Amino acid sequence: MIIQYGQALSDYLYDVFVAKFDFWLAFGLVAQLFFTARFLVQWIASERAGNSVVPMAFWFCSMGGGLMTLTYGIAKREPIIILGQGLATVIYLRNIMLIWKNRGKGSQTLDR
Repeated sequence: MIIQYGQALSDYLYDVFVAKFDFWLAFGLVAQLFFTARFLVQWIASERAGNSVVPMAFWFCSMGGGLMTLTYGIAKREPIIILGQGLATVIYLRNIMLIWKNRGKGSQTLDR
């Protein structure tokens, strides 16, 4: 029984990641990695500062990864991705605008 589940999982993963591999799958994977990198950026900045901070690079990774994921969603006609990333991208852009606007006023975001 466990062997059957293992084989079914193996077949599924092969089908999803190997048999259907194309440009858009590679693009989507890179987009997701770029988006996920923002957490690594935030963690490293927080460790360096000794407290929880959100560096400017976090917002740029969010924006870049979000736009790439939105592009993927549009290309693949995925309404959930389009709605989620469309709204999120507006929020990322607004945060970047607020940081630039308040740059000299002691913003809570690091300029790294």
